[in-house]
Amino acid sequence: MGGPSRGSFDASTASRPIPTAELLAERVPALTIAAHPDPARVGDRLLLVGLTANREILLSRNEPDFLHPGAVFGGPLADRFVSRRPIRIGRTLAGGIQIAGDGGTALTIGDAEGAGPMEIDPLEVGQGVPIVLADRIVLVLHLVEIGVERAADPMGMIGHGLAMTRLRNAIAQIADLDVPVLIRGETGTGKELVARALHTRGPRRGGPFVSVNLATLPKELAAAELFGAVRGAYTGAARDRDGFFRAAGGGTLFLDEVGEAPPEVQVMLLRVLETGELYPVGGDAPVTTDVRVLAATDADLDAQIRDGRFRAPLLHRLAGSEIFLPPLRERTEDLGLLFHRFAREELAAIGEPDRFAQGEPPAAPWVPAQVMLRLLRYRWPGNIRQLRNVIRQLVIGSRGRPQLMLDARLTVELAGVQAIPSPPAGAVVARTAGSATEDTTLPPPSSLVPARRRPAEVTEPELIAALRASAWDLKAAADHLGIPRASIYNVIARCPNVRTAGGLSSDEIARCHRECGGDLDRMAERLEVSRRALRRRVKELGLDVD
Repeated sequence: MGGPSRGSFDASTASRPIPTAELLAERVPALTIAAHPDPARVGDRLLLVGLTANREILLSRNEPDFLHPGAVFGGPLADRFVSRRPIRIGRTLAGGIQIAGDGGTALTIGDAEGAGPMEIDPLEVGQGVPIVLADRIVLVLHLVEIGVERAADPMGMIGHGLAMTRLRNAIAQIADLDVPVLIRGETGTGKELVARALHTRGPRRGGPFVSVNLATLPKELAAAELFGAVRGAYTGAARDRDGFFRAAGGGTLFLDEVGEAPPEVQVMLLRVLETGELYPVGGDAPVTTDVRVLAATDADLDAQIRDGRFRAPLLHRLAGSEIFLPPLRERTEDLGLLFHRFAREELAAIGEPDRFAQGEPPAAPWVPAQVMLRLLRYRWPGNIRQLRNVIRQLVIGSRGRPQLMLDARLTVELAGVQAIPSPPAGAVVARTAGSATEDTTLPPPSSLVPARRRPAEVTEPELIAALRASAWDLKAAADHLGIPRASIYNVIARCPNVRTAGGLSSDEIARCHRECGGDLDRMAERLEVSRRALRRRVKELGLDVD
C-alpha cells in the first residue's frame, strides 16, 4: 500500500478544516473510540478524509489526533500498549478499506486477527466495523456525512453518528410547526424522547406534555381516559372526568402505541383531529380542544389497515409528518457513548462512581475490550431499552471487581444474535491480503437464529432495483432485500434519489393523473412511488382513480 510520506497526511486528520466546497454532503470513513483506558476519550473521532483522495492514513500511539465532534482540539490514542510504529490504512481498488498492522500492536478487525493487511468490504464500513488495538482500545470504523448543516442542539440524545445527525435535523425541521407527527421505530428506540424534543422546541413548549400509552389503557375505559366522561356515563363514573385531551390543553398529547387504539377510539381520534372538537363519553355537547397530537408506533399500520384493524383516514391525519427512528444496530458508532453514559448512572446508583476514573497507565481498563466487542456485535432487538438493562446487570454483577465481567447468562444472551452477519455469497469481509478465498468471518452456530441482512448494507442502486422489481410495494421490496419491513423507511430516507408519494407536489400528481386517465397502476409506474401511498395522495386531492 504505497502512499505519501508521513508529513503529507495531516489533511486526513480531523484537526484541520475540511474543504466543504470540495466535500459537500460527502460520506467519508471515520474511526470513533468506543472503549479506551481513559473513559473521557470515548466518542472521540478521526475523520479519514485523506482516503477520499487515495492518501494513506498512518495510525499510531502518537498520531493523528482524535477529536470529539464539534471540538477544536483533541489528542492521539496515547496508550503505551499501542506501538509508535504506524498502522497503515488505505483504500482498495474495489472501494473498500485495507488495514495493515504495524507488527507491534495486536490488531483485531471484526473476527480477523493478525498483523498482515486485511481488507474490509465497502458494505461493511456502512454497518460499522469494530477494531481492537492491543486488547485495550476499541474503535468503530463507520461512515459520516460531512459538509451538511447539523442541528447544534443535542436534544437530550446521545450519539453523533450519521443516523443521529439525520434524526436531529429532522426534528429541528418540523418542531416549530403545529402539525401532528407520527414517530415510527422499533421498540426501545426512544420514541418518547423524540416526542419530548418536538414539544420542548415547538410553539407549545410552555404548555403541558401529556404522555399516554394506549396499549396500557383498558379497552372499556380508553375512550373515557382520552376524551373524558360525564357523571353517570358508565358504572363507577361518580363525577365528571376531563380526560387526557383536556389535560394537555395548550400543549402536546403524546399517544404511544397508537396502533393499539380500539376501533371506537380510532373514530373519536379522527373526529378530534379533523374538527378540533371532542365529545366526552355520555356527553351531548362538543368540547373544543387546543392540542398538538404526536403519535408513535412500532407496528406496521399499513398491514393493519389491510387487515381492517386500523383506519386509513386516521393514519393520514396522524402522519402530518413522519419521523423514522434508527434501530441501535444501525448506530454502532454511538454504542460506546451510550454504554458509558448508562454505566456511569448505574455506578452512581450502587455507590461506585470512581470506577471510570483513569488508573495508572499499565492498569487494565475497567471496560475490557472483549466485553465492548461483544456489545458491538450484538443486534439489540430491544434497542436502547435492552442495552440499558444489560448494562445494569453488568454493573451489578461486577460490583466490587476490578474489571467489568460477563456472567454465564449474559454471555449466552449476547451470543444469541450476532450484529455482523455472515457476508453475502462471494464477499469477504476481513481477510488476509492475497488470500481471497479464505473467509475469516465466523459463521453463527447452528443453534442460533440466523441474522437477516442489515438495512445499512443496502445501497441506493439495490433499493431502486428492488422497488422496481416489486412494483414499488414496500413490503415486497423489503422481503426481496432481506431486511425488516419497518426498516425500509430508513433505507428510503437515506437515499436521495428515491422519491416517495409524500414528496410529490400536487401539480405533478394532478398532471400525471390527467395524462394516465386516472389509472393508478400507470401513475405509480410512471412516478415510481408506492401505489398504496399514491392512492392516499390522490384521494386527498379529490381525484378519481380506476
